Amino acid sequence: MSARVVLAVVVLIAVLIGANFTVLKFALDHTTPLLLAGMRTVIGSTVLIGLALLRGERFPRRTADLGNIAVVSVSITTVSSGLLVMGVSRVPAGVASLISSTMPLFTAALSFLLLAAAVSRMGGIGLALGFVGTVVLASPSMSGSTAAIGVTMLVGSALAWAFGNVYMKWRDFGRVSPIMLVGVQLMMSAAVLIPVALVVEGTAETDWSTGLLYPLLYASIPANAVTFALLATVATRATPTQAAASAYLIPVFGVTFGWLLRSERLGAAEAVGGALVVTGVYLVVTASARATTARPQPPTAAVDRSADAIG
Repeated sequence: MSARVVLAVVVLIAVLIGANFTVLKFALDHTTPLLLAGMRTVIGSTVLIGLALLRGERFPRRTADLGNIAVVSVSITTVSSGLLVMGVSRVPAGVASLISSTMPLFTAALSFLLLAAAVSRMGGIGLALGFVGTVVLASPSMSGSTAAIGVTMLVGSALAWAFGNVYMKWRDFGRVSPIMLVGVQLMMSAAVLIPVALVVEGTAETDWSTGLLYPLLYASIPANAVTFALLATVATRATPTQAAASAYLIPVFGVTFGWLLRSERLGAAEAVGGALVVTGVYLVVTASARATTARPQPPTAAVDRSADAIG
């Protein structure tokens, strides 16, 4: 795979995920947040596990592997996914994409706190800029309770995803392929999200029409199963800098699609805060990529870093 093809795939990943925030807004016009999150996990897990089985992979059977996957499932594809969709239902898609992009910042901070991972000078500056940007970005929403709750949920979603990423660095996931790993995570999350959604929200507010079907399929397959499969493929062929590029490209496309498809506009505070967040994420992932280049790691670690980038 040539460098140009790798870069093109990385940009495609950022486009697919960046558009997802706006697509979720369209889906939420026809259903409720938890039910949407649950339906995404059902479809995504079916596609990924099916793909893994077609590749000749086996469903994990070891208790230790299933236990580790369960922890990551709770943090990333249950709590984080649920909070993400609930947060998107309360704030503009562009703002949601910017707040969600703070996940690499939380990953770096938790790696430092929980794993005693070193933070370079560039990484420290990036963390400071990113978190200041988050405060500035969120400040206009604090005047309204609905938006404030949405921002809090999105920050919680980024934090939960970051914890899952750090846990994956701490434990051994080498016996399970990346595609099967996420497929099983989603399957476990579906078993939690669907029953909770049916009890808490029910289906009375869900419009079972193509208005829901099309964005649901996009959010489940191109923005979920396809992007992860692409990341799993690219991670072993791209440089760490290329693989991490999607981390700061996603919010750019998230804001762009919110403007094109939902006529959203960023205010001055959101624009300044978003710029600080993107700059901070760029510095953090670039510092991490440089450190990785200086200390080569096996392919499974490369896939974990790619997952760090997409949050």
